[in-house]
Amino acid sequence: MTYSPPIREMQFALHEVVDATSVLRAAGIEIDAETIDGVLEGAGDFCARVIAPLNASGDRQGCRRDGDSVITPDGFKTAYEKFVAGGWPGVDCEERDGGGGLPSMIGSAIKEMLASANPSWALYTSLSTAAYRCLNANASEGLRKRYLPQLASGRWTGTMCLTEEHCGTDLGMLRTRAVPAEDDSFRLTGTKIFITSGEHDLAENIVHLVLARTPDAPAGTRGISLFAVPKRHVDKDGTVGARNGVFCDAIEEKMGLHGSATCVLRFDNAVGHLVGELNKGLAAMFVMMNSARLGTGLQALGVSELAGQMALTYARERLQSRAPTSLQDPAMPADPIINQPDVRRMLLTQAAWTNGGRMLLYWLALHVDVRKKSSDPAARQCADDILSLLTPMAKAFMSDRAVEVASLAMQVHGGAGYVTDYGVEQTLRDARILPIYEGTNGVQAYDLLARKVLGDDGRRLAGLLSTVREFTGEAGIHPETKPFRATLAKLCDDVEDLSADLAEWSKNDDLRIGTSAADFLELIGYWMVAYFWARAAAVVHALADDATPFHHQQLALARFYFDKLLPNTAAIAARARSSTATLMDPAAIFAR
Repeated sequence: MTYSPPIREMQFALHEVVDATSVLRAAGIEIDAETIDGVLEGAGDFCARVIAPLNASGDRQGCRRDGDSVITPDGFKTAYEKFVAGGWPGVDCEERDGGGGLPSMIGSAIKEMLASANPSWALYTSLSTAAYRCLNANASEGLRKRYLPQLASGRWTGTMCLTEEHCGTDLGMLRTRAVPAEDDSFRLTGTKIFITSGEHDLAENIVHLVLARTPDAPAGTRGISLFAVPKRHVDKDGTVGARNGVFCDAIEEKMGLHGSATCVLRFDNAVGHLVGELNKGLAAMFVMMNSARLGTGLQALGVSELAGQMALTYARERLQSRAPTSLQDPAMPADPIINQPDVRRMLLTQAAWTNGGRMLLYWLALHVDVRKKSSDPAARQCADDILSLLTPMAKAFMSDRAVEVASLAMQVHGGAGYVTDYGVEQTLRDARILPIYEGTNGVQAYDLLARKVLGDDGRRLAGLLSTVREFTGEAGIHPETKPFRATLAKLCDDVEDLSADLAEWSKNDDLRIGTSAADFLELIGYWMVAYFWARAAAVVHALADDATPFHHQQLALARFYFDKLLPNTAAIAARARSSTATLMDPAAIFAR
C-alpha cells in the first residue's frame, strides 16, 4: 500500500478553483500560495514516507491492552514522535499557544493527507484539534493556559466522550455523574463507549472532554455539562502527576481501523473541571462535534483518494482480455483493463467524487477561517450560515461517497480486491465506519432538513442559492461553460422547489421530514459538487491555450460528472417527494 500525495490536485482546488489566498486576504489573513504549497509538500512527504508504510502493518497487528494501558502497533509511537518534532500538531493552532498560526484551511488539507496515508494513525491526532477548538471557545482562562499549549504541541492528545451503552445519539439519556468537590473541581463516575484514541502510548497525557450531569441537573439535554478530565492529574503549573480515575476497560473489536484504539472508558471518581457554563455542555460540545464532522468529511476524502490511487494503479497494470477494437494494442496478448469502458466508468466515478469533494471541503475550510478572522460582520455571518447549513451534508455525503469509492476500488481489482494481498479491502473496512460516527448519516440528514433549512424558514438555503445563481448568471462567460451553468441553474430551481414543497407538506404530515431527509441531503450533496465542477470547468476554459494536460483532465472529469452522475438527481428528487405512507405503511413491516 503506497500513497502519493495529490499535490497538483490540491493546488488546483485551493489556488485555481476556490482562490484560497484571495479569500483569506479579504478576511485579513496574509499568506501566499508558495507558503501554502511548501507546507503541504512537507506534510505530504511526512505522510508518504513515515506513516503510509505503517498502514497495512498496523491493520494486521492492531492494538493491545497492557493493564490499564494500550499499546499501539509497531512504529506508531516513533512516527508520532516525528510528527510532534516536526511541529505538525499545531500548524493551525494559535501562536500564543505555541502553534503555527496558519489558516484552518491548511490544517484541513493536511488532515486529508494523514487520512489517506494511514487513517488509523491519523485518528490519534484528529480529535486533538477538535478538543483544542472546543476548549479555546469555551474554557476558562485557567483551563486554556493549562491545556491548549500541550494540545498544540502534540505532547497531549484529546478525546470526545459522549456515547454510553444505553444511549447513542440520544444524549439526554446519559448517566455519567459529575459531583462537585470542595474545590472548583468535580468527581466524575460512569462509563463511555466507542471512545476514539481513549487510551494509547503515544502521548504523555490525554485530555478527555466528557459530557455528564450533576446531581441536581434538569432531565434531558438541558441538564448536560461538559468537563475536561485528564488521564493524568495536571497541577496548575502544568506539571503532570499521578494517574487520574480514568481506565480503559476494553478495546472495541472493529471491522476496520484496527490500528486505532477505540476504547471503553471507565471514569471512577475522576477529577475533572467544568468547561463553559453548568448545564450548557451540549452547546459547548457542539464546537467539537461540528469540527469532528468536518473532520469526518476530510477523513472520507483521504480514504477515497487512497482507494482511487490503488484502483488506478491496478487498472493500468492488470492485463486481461481484449479491449474494444479501437483501444487494443496489437503487440500485446491482452490489454490493460483500464481500456475497458466499465472499468473507466468506475475509475472516473472515483475521481469525480474525490476531486469534486476536495473542492467542496476546502471551500468550507476557508469559511472556518473567514468566520474566525474576518473584521466584516456580514462576512462572518455569511460564513457561519454556510457552515451551519452544509456541515451535516459534508459529513454524511462525503462519508457515503467514501464507501462507494472504496467499494468501486475493490470491484476494479476483481477477485484480487477481496483478498488481503492487495490491501484494497482494508480501505473499504476502514471507510465503513465513516457514515456511522459523529452522528449517523440519518441524523445528519434530519439536522439538515429540519433544523438548518426548515428551522429558519429557508434563510440560509436562500443565501446559498443566491451564491450559486450568481455564478450561473455571470456575464461575459466562455461559451463552452454555458451547458454547465444552465444545468446547474436548473438544479438550483429543483432544490428551491423541493425545499418549499417539503416545508409546506411537513406542516400537516409529521412523517414528512423523517422520510424525505436522506434524499434531500443527497440532492444537496450532488448540487454542491456540481457547483464546484462547474467552477472548475470555467477555470479551465478561461485558460484557453494556456491550459495544460492536467487542466484538460479536470475538464473531462467535469463533463463526466455532469453527464453520468448528476442525472441521478432526478431520481433522488422523485424519492424525496414520494408519499410518506409508502415508507411507513404498517403492512410493510416484516412481522413474525
